[in-house]
Amino acid sequence: MATARTENPAPMLMGLSKQNGQLRGQQKPAAPQSGPPGIGHPVKPPHLLQSAAPQKHGAPPNSGGIRFGDDWKKNLQLPPKDMRIRTSDVTSTKGNEFEDYCLKRELLMGIFEMGWEKPSPIQEESMPIALSGRDILARAKNGTGKSGAYLIPLLERLDLKKDNIQAIVMVPTRELALQVSQICIQISKHMGEVKVMATTGGTNLRDDIMRLDETVHVIIATPGRIVDLIKKGVAKVDRVQVMVMDEADKLLSQDFVVLIEEIISYLPKNRQILLYSATFPISVQKFMSKHLQKPYEINLMDELTLKGITQFYAYVTERQKVHCLNTLFSRLQINQSIIFCNSTQRVELLAKKITQLGYSCFYIHAKMMQEYRNRVFHDFRNGLCRNLVCTDLFTRGIDIQAVNVVINFDFPKNAETYLHRIGRSGRFGHLGLAINLITSEDRFNLKSIEDQLVTEIKPIPSSIDKSLYVAEYHSELHGQEAHDVALEEHP
Repeated sequence: MATARTENPAPMLMGLSKQNGQLRGQQKPAAPQSGPPGIGHPVKPPHLLQSAAPQKHGAPPNSGGIRFGDDWKKNLQLPPKDMRIRTSDVTSTKGNEFEDYCLKRELLMGIFEMGWEKPSPIQEESMPIALSGRDILARAKNGTGKSGAYLIPLLERLDLKKDNIQAIVMVPTRELALQVSQICIQISKHMGEVKVMATTGGTNLRDDIMRLDETVHVIIATPGRIVDLIKKGVAKVDRVQVMVMDEADKLLSQDFVVLIEEIISYLPKNRQILLYSATFPISVQKFMSKHLQKPYEINLMDELTLKGITQFYAYVTERQKVHCLNTLFSRLQINQSIIFCNSTQRVELLAKKITQLGYSCFYIHAKMMQEYRNRVFHDFRNGLCRNLVCTDLFTRGIDIQAVNVVINFDFPKNAETYLHRIGRSGRFGHLGLAINLITSEDRFNLKSIEDQLVTEIKPIPSSIDKSLYVAEYHSELHGQEAHDVALEEHP
């Protein structure tokens, strides 16, 4: 099997930092072995407050873009076409087009330049309802396009003649806030002066207060920070049209629910609320009955497991885990991997071990300074390192297309955490591999999670067929045929 090493396994001089989360030797890490075009080419992280400058495509966007009669699509700067085979989670659509929803041309330009060719199932189901102004409770699998499902109608409904905050997107983590803000900025870049602000805890509050002196249309925020800004009177939300809750189950957990209730108390009574998540516990039902008005319910979760992800376990002792991980690295064809531990201390210890074994490695956890978390997140997302060790901080909505392997170095205790962890691979219907290191103490949790998810986590074979988790590409002419064959071979 192809090796996953990013450097030669020679003894390394480690440039370790206890703060910045980036552990690597003096050699340059190799580029990922496979994955979507563009991986390994860094892009600038999103600014916290930004409106994308109009692109030159024949005419300024807010003048109508292209002259009447022109084929405006010919002027788009499209990314390289992603020809990887996808599972039915994102391909079994009704056949709708983005143009069917009467969206502004400038918004369509941004959508297509993101590489989004057609709506995914969750986008087909929820976009027309969201555009109508009705509340939504939507349940869909990780990595199937939930961000686009709420950002597209949110941007379509903005009135740029008004200078007030019109939409709030609530997310549970800082990394997800930055990711969503970047997507929002990119798809709105042809719309003119759309002002997008990301605000999270751990950053300078004074900077956020100064930014809110200027026009802001869309705020993407974590709950604690937006409550602070509202109470200080600088984030005026009395004219907000829509509030989105991404990863709603986490936002309605004990950690956040009091803050969420407080935020809603400041919103106008006729606001729209959109809830999106992969799992919906009882807390969501209570919230829905209290705050949502005749919500439209969408459930695309007939089964909890992810179709494109193959799951294995390796039965080991605690002392054998690092050796087992080293064996996996040497035998798997890893594009990028995320390795989960159950505590921040174990994250740093394991990251150091991995570096000593001769592999480049980043780590990230909640106790790191925010500026280092941001740098690790963006550098890993842009393909500068192959392996990332983290806590469950990284399980919520983080979309890194190149990740094809997830390893649970420490096995989670519940099915919900397990589902979100393995959902970091196989994004947007692509193939992925989840490997679980199981000790004798974990065997009961393994059985419980299998029962709850109605799935089978199989013993790891001596050799894993790379076609189960390494991207396969099909031609334009035979795309659907290749896709159908792939599903028959790996249902």
